[in-house]
Amino acid sequence: MMFPNLFSPMKLGKVEVKNRISFQPHLTNLAEKNLPSERQMYYWGERAKGGAGLIITEELTVHPTDMAYEKLIDVYHAEVVPGFRKVTDYVHQFDSKIFAQLNHNGQQGDGSLSRLPVWAPSPVPDVLFRETPKEMEAEDIEEVARYFALSAEHVRQGGFDGVELQFGHSSLARQFLSPLTNHRTDEFGGSLENRMRAPLMFISAVRKAVGDDFTLGIRMCADEMIPGGLDLAQVQEICALFEASGLIDFMDLSIATFYNLYLVEGSMHTPLGYTIPLAAGVREKIKLPVFCTGRINDPVMAEKVLAAGQADMIGMCRALICDPYLPKKAEEGRLEDIRYCIACNQGCIGRIGMNKTIGCVQNPPIGYEKKWGEGTLKPAPVKKKVTVVGGGPAGMWAAKMAGRRGHDVTLLDRNDTLGGQVRTGMKGTGRDEFGVIIRNEKDQVEKAGVTVRLEVEANPEMILQADPDAVIIATGSRPKPHPVGGADGPGVCNVWEVLEQKVEVGEKVCLIDYDGHHRATATAEYLATQGKQVHIICSSLFIGAELGPTQDLYLTRQRLLKKGVSFTPDIAVMEVGGEAGAKTIKGFNVYSNEWDEWGGYDTVVLAMGQAVDDELYFALKGKVKELHRIGDCVAPRKVDMAIWEGHKIGREI
Repeated sequence: MMFPNLFSPMKLGKVEVKNRISFQPHLTNLAEKNLPSERQMYYWGERAKGGAGLIITEELTVHPTDMAYEKLIDVYHAEVVPGFRKVTDYVHQFDSKIFAQLNHNGQQGDGSLSRLPVWAPSPVPDVLFRETPKEMEAEDIEEVARYFALSAEHVRQGGFDGVELQFGHSSLARQFLSPLTNHRTDEFGGSLENRMRAPLMFISAVRKAVGDDFTLGIRMCADEMIPGGLDLAQVQEICALFEASGLIDFMDLSIATFYNLYLVEGSMHTPLGYTIPLAAGVREKIKLPVFCTGRINDPVMAEKVLAAGQADMIGMCRALICDPYLPKKAEEGRLEDIRYCIACNQGCIGRIGMNKTIGCVQNPPIGYEKKWGEGTLKPAPVKKKVTVVGGGPAGMWAAKMAGRRGHDVTLLDRNDTLGGQVRTGMKGTGRDEFGVIIRNEKDQVEKAGVTVRLEVEANPEMILQADPDAVIIATGSRPKPHPVGGADGPGVCNVWEVLEQKVEVGEKVCLIDYDGHHRATATAEYLATQGKQVHIICSSLFIGAELGPTQDLYLTRQRLLKKGVSFTPDIAVMEVGGEAGAKTIKGFNVYSNEWDEWGGYDTVVLAMGQAVDDELYFALKGKVKELHRIGDCVAPRKVDMAIWEGHKIGREI
C-alpha cells in the first residue's frame, strides 16, 4: 500500500474510524429553516462515499444568542433530530463515522440576525463583526453550559458517532481562554485556571449529557497569531490541562482568529501544510489523538505528517470539497486522477463569506450531489459527433463530460497546449498554483476519449466541412482593445501582454486597475519583483477590492507595499496621453469629482476589462445542426463560471 499510515484505522474514544482522513467542519449555507437539509445529507454523504473515514459537520449553534450566520442549524431545538437521523444513516452506509460540531460564537456573532445581545466574556467587540457584546453574567455562563448539554443530547439522539466542541478561531470558549478577549476580574478571568473555568463547564456539561461511552473532543486554536493572544506555548499548557481533566477523547486544531482570518483560511499564497509545526507542538505535549488541518491537499504530504508522528489524524477540508473521492483514489493508487485543490478560495470561502451556498471552482456538483454527484452521469441516448472549439477550462470540461457520456468529441485549440487564459494567469507572481487546474483536467480529457487537436485556428469552413452534430464554442475573451481614450497609443499595453512577455516594459509603470482581482495585482507584483517602479490607479476604495472574500487582500497589499508599489484609489481614468517614456494619466476622483493628472511613466499597463471572442459563434449561427457557447465568449467572468458552464453543457448535450 502506498499510504500505510493514512489508511490505518484510528480509535477516537470508543469509536474506530477506518482511516486517518477527516472531512473538517466548515459552513455550507445549505441548511433550510435552520434545520438539517437533504442537500447537506448528500453533501456530507458524498465525502463519506469518497472514502473519508470521518466527517465532522459544520458548526451547529447551541444557543439563541449565537447567530453568526443566517443558515446555521439550531441544534438546541429537538426538531433537528429527524433530519440528523437521515444524515447519519446516509453517511453510515458508506462505512464512515460522523461527528457533530457544537459551537457558540460569542463576540463573533451578529445581533442583527438573532435580535438579541451578543454574549461574550467581556464587552470587547470582534474586529470583524464590530458589535459590542454584553459581558456574560455567571448565570449566562451556566445557561450556555446547559444549552451545550441539551444540544449534545440531540446530537446523540440524531445518530452521530461523536461530538466536537468548537474552541477554535471562532468560539466563545476561546474568547474565555484568551487574555486578548477575556478582561474579567471574577472567577472566570485573570489566571489561566479562571479562564479555563467556563470552557471546562461546557465540556463537563456535554460529557454528563452524552455519557462516558460517547466520543467527545474539542477543536482548539493552536495559536491566535496576534500579540496579546494565545501562543503555542500557552496552548500546549491548556491542551495538557484539558487532557488531564479526563473528559475528552481527541484534540482537533485550528489557527488564528478573525484578527487574521487570512491564516484561518490560507489561500494559495500560504504555504502547503502551514499548520504542521503547530500540530507537532501540541502532539509533543499530550497523548490524545491530535488532528492537523491546513492546506494538506495531497496524500503524500498527509502520509509524511503521520509517519513523522506530527499528528494522528489529517484534516482535509477544501481538498475534499474539491475532490470528494481523493481518499478512495489515493487508496487505489490513482494519484493522477485526484483533482487537487488550489486554495483559490473563490468558490468555497469566497461564496460562504458573501452568504451564498458553498461552491468550488473545480467541482461544479458541490451542493448538487443528489443530481450531479458520482454515479449520476448517464450515457448519451444518441451518440453525437461533437466539436468543441477552445481548450480553456470551459472547453476542457465540456469535452470531458461529453466524452464520458459516449459522444465522439474533438477539441480544437489555437495554442500549443490546453489551458486557455489559465496559462497566462498562472504567470502572475504567486499564481503558479492556478495552473494546477490544467494539470487536473488535461489527463481527464484524454481519458474521456476526446481527440485533441492543438495549434489549429478553427474557422467556419473547417467546422462546416467536418459536419458535426453539435458545436460548442468556448473561445474565451480578450483584453478590451481601447477601454479608454488614448489606450491605443505608444507605451500602452495590457496585463496579458506583460505576463506573456510580448512587450518591453519601462522602469516607471502605471497600472490602471478596473479589475480588482489577481489579474491586476499579480501583474503589478510581477513587475515590482523585476525592480520596476509601479503605481496602481484604481476606481475602488482600495486596490484588490475583489480579494477580500477570498482572504487574499491582506497578504497581497502587504507584499505590494514591501515591493515599493504605490496606490491611488478612487480615480476614474478618462484618458491616457503622452509618448512612450512620458505617459500621462487623466482622471477624476469619483467622490469629489475633481480632475487630476499623473505623469512621467515609461509604460502604462491596462487591467480594464475583457471583451468576448465570439466571431466564430456568430459565423456559425444558423449553419450547424446544434450550436452552443459557454464561458467567457458569452460574457467575460471568472474561471468558476467557465467550468460550471462546460460541465453543464457536457452533461446535457
